[in-house]
Amino acid sequence: AKLAAGEVREVNDLITLNLNVERFARDVIAQSEGPELLRAFWHAMRDVAVLDPTCGSGAFLFAALNVLEPLYTACLEGKRGFLDDAERSERKRSPEHLGDFRRILEQVDKHPSERYFILKSIVLNNLYGVDIMEEAVEICKLRLFLRLVAQLESYDQIEPLPDIDFNVRAGNTLVGFTSLDAVRQAMTVMPNGQHRQVFPEDQAALDRINEEAEVASAAFNQFRWQQTMLGGEVTSADKRALRERLRSLADELDRYLASEYGIAAADPNEHNVEPDKKPDCDKLPGKHNVYQCWRTSHRPFHWFAEFYGIMSDGGFDVVIGNPPWREYSAVKKEYQVRVYDTESCGNLYALCAERSIELASQKGWFSFIIQLPSLSSSRMVGFRELLIENSSRLYYIPFDDRPGKLFDGLQHCRSVILLANVHTGSTSCSIQSTRYQRWSSEAREHLFPGVSFITIPDIRSHRRIFPKLATQSQVSLFRQLGKRGNETISIHLRRLPTSHFVFYQEAMQYWAKATYGLPFYSKNDIEGAPPHGRYLYTDQSPYAQCIGAVLNSSLFYLYFVAYGDCFHLSDTIVREFPMAKSIMGDSNLSELGRVLMKDLHEKSIEKTIDTKLGDSITYEEFFAGGSKPIVDEIDRVLAEHYGFTDEELDFIINYDIKYRMGREG
Repeated sequence: AKLAAGEVREVNDLITLNLNVERFARDVIAQSEGPELLRAFWHAMRDVAVLDPTCGSGAFLFAALNVLEPLYTACLEGKRGFLDDAERSERKRSPEHLGDFRRILEQVDKHPSERYFILKSIVLNNLYGVDIMEEAVEICKLRLFLRLVAQLESYDQIEPLPDIDFNVRAGNTLVGFTSLDAVRQAMTVMPNGQHRQVFPEDQAALDRINEEAEVASAAFNQFRWQQTMLGGEVTSADKRALRERLRSLADELDRYLASEYGIAAADPNEHNVEPDKKPDCDKLPGKHNVYQCWRTSHRPFHWFAEFYGIMSDGGFDVVIGNPPWREYSAVKKEYQVRVYDTESCGNLYALCAERSIELASQKGWFSFIIQLPSLSSSRMVGFRELLIENSSRLYYIPFDDRPGKLFDGLQHCRSVILLANVHTGSTSCSIQSTRYQRWSSEAREHLFPGVSFITIPDIRSHRRIFPKLATQSQVSLFRQLGKRGNETISIHLRRLPTSHFVFYQEAMQYWAKATYGLPFYSKNDIEGAPPHGRYLYTDQSPYAQCIGAVLNSSLFYLYFVAYGDCFHLSDTIVREFPMAKSIMGDSNLSELGRVLMKDLHEKSIEKTIDTKLGDSITYEEFFAGGSKPIVDEIDRVLAEHYGFTDEELDFIINYDIKYRMGREG
């Protein structure tokens, strides 16, 4: 209906409506009425720079190749169509009419096959990757070569394979200069953090560095152009000259970067250790030892020099990938980063995202698969602020890892796909979310076609959490839940222990493990509290019963999924849950809380396990799904306090019921 009404007017609308963007592009090409649009599309597509800054063995670069291939094919088919039409036409035309189309198709015909030409063009013109592991980089290049070789049908079709050593590179994405301004800052910032003026010799050095980078970029473009021509072999001398030019430039930039780390570089003429060989840090003398070991551990990669043409044109058009889900503290002994706003977030994927946004062009696109807690964790506030402040549009798709998962073989790999239209310094950011994706493994092929987005309002409030919302009804429900005048659970709690308390455990999947008093737990016949639990102390029993009823409600579960990490029930989520003022005085609700606790205990079973450490643990296992009718009554009472509509109450009671109740339920 929106298409028919002409309401789909821009590419972003295609994303919001989850339409097939690739199919749309192919349709535009096929239905082009004149050569101008086709020509413009071809040139734009040939220039699209796609980067995976942590490429590993190249999975995302292969995905990009698979997206671009049918678009290249459609363009070549369109070119042939226009040339055929021109030949059949009786109208007199200039000999150069569609000459660019003819020359491109002549180049295609000189290759073993059209598909070989297309794949080779994409590999050389569009794909770029960097990874800190040299072995992974070599595997990535080998896989791309094998993809090309697979298109050959006989030995006589073999031509020189493209040299992509300068497309896919080894180095540390997070350490190195991205611009000439960053080099200037390294020159002029003193050890105490004060800035000094730019001296003439500094400006001369900057001019020389910029000129060297331009020359290296021109040599790289010539190097790449040679390979797209038939028989365009690249000599080892050509490659060696380009490599030496880049190495010389990197040597100089490394010295300036080292100064930011407080490390004085040795005289470059005294270097007796190759930069890509690990020095013996125990034997090299003094200053030289420290500098060389710093280079070896940090593996600087200077985007400004290595991809000068792309960076000087504004940056990469598309940055995609699956960065390391690893704590920064785990690598801090190997290398350290500097001047990152997201360093306090403590995870490498946040640092990689910040660097990627810096590398992306204005209005370019950035997309990562990262850990789900990035949407809600308190320590990731800086990361979320980075996205809001540097995106004009932001989409995210959150995924559970039960029962199906995106990454087979991994446990606890709840994830989120982020997609951002980069706009540095954006004053407004349109943010859109999908429901929390749960699916069976058999339904995986239908997972992405079924995705639908809704707009998230007021994202800058509530600790800038990115909520996982499914429908406009849910948006309305949460707006009602958080309206002014509602209190929080924390207001009704006491700091000191009392005999009236709710005990809850941090691990949570489909049901909260919250009880009035302690559930049964013993370790080696000594009774106590289960591990990883927290206490909510109140003045009187009815208050604790009400809080227990709320925490076991489907409303609270809905809130937990939207604002939590969907596994850990944090103290913040519990204490900040909005409570209508009338709830704590509702005797009906406190009675339902008491009845629920009684029902949970009656339906529980006692289980005993022996641990690897030789301990015997006995605990009470609850089956909250068996008490769903009582939980539904609790939600009906809560709906009256919050003023929910019948539609909203129905949504709450039935939310995720298929997974919460299981097949039998």
